[in-house]
Amino acid sequence: MKLQTVLAVSGALVLALVLASALLVAGLLWRPLLPINLLAAIDSRRTAQGLPYGTAPRQVYDLYTPDAASRPAAGWPLVVFIYGGSWNRGERGEYRFVGEALAQRGVLAMVIDYRLHPEVRYPEFVRDSAAAVALALRQAGTWGADPRRVLVMGHSAGGYNAAMVALDARWLAAAGHSPAELAGWIGLAGPYEFLPIKTPEVQRAFDHPNVPADSQPIHHAAGGRLPALLLAARTDTLVDPQRNSGQLAAALQAAGQAVTLRDYDRVNHLSLVGAIAAPLRWLAPVLDDVVAFVESQATLRRSPAP
Repeated sequence: MKLQTVLAVSGALVLALVLASALLVAGLLWRPLLPINLLAAIDSRRTAQGLPYGTAPRQVYDLYTPDAASRPAAGWPLVVFIYGGSWNRGERGEYRFVGEALAQRGVLAMVIDYRLHPEVRYPEFVRDSAAAVALALRQAGTWGADPRRVLVMGHSAGGYNAAMVALDARWLAAAGHSPAELAGWIGLAGPYEFLPIKTPEVQRAFDHPNVPADSQPIHHAAGGRLPALLLAARTDTLVDPQRNSGQLAAALQAAGQAVTLRDYDRVNHLSLVGAIAAPLRWLAPVLDDVVAFVESQATLRRSPAP
């Protein structure tokens, strides 16, 4: 390829990236954009794509593996990432930038798809998330990870799924495991207390008005035992940060659990997760805070499942 062509393509990519970043910061887009993931894919660490954790077409995952030279003797920490989208949209490929960023920082990342409405309703998307986490617990050692340092992380609706898997033991128990096997969980702008449901698309996903109280993560705060990191955008207009992250953090603290709450000023609901991507890291230290939390769990050595 001629130099002029290379420069033209590079310039177009930079321009598209700037535009995509501006729109994401402004909250005008839900899904991470192609230019961000194209940039993330340079020197890619994606080592597996579209592998199954169940039998349904959307029960699949991708793996992002750190450089072999960075592997600790006991293995890398492993994070299962669950994206959001009001439980009715989203694709794991749109969050490649999350997997790549974590792997670049020495964290093995499993980015999953899960079934969505209208194919399913609550609690099936929680059940899928638990099945993926259960596979991660079983396969961690085979993948080069430390089975005692497996965490679940999610953004928005995915943060809800992560919270339910971590706090409500029913879902991992159904998959033959327990939240006690996890090293912790991370929620980015998750909805943790949203009854009564007012948003029509969420009402449909939860079969409103037949929504049980125990569908809410805050209902299970007293029974949880895992360290938690809750990240929120102070000006989030989609998921109220005080009602959700703030209230859940207070409930977890009242129950004697270890929880860290971080509120950021320069991000919104969408750019909170976008700030994990290299072009947007100036907005907030989301990636640094996530990696620091993951690494801090190295001292919390939990026994893997028999």
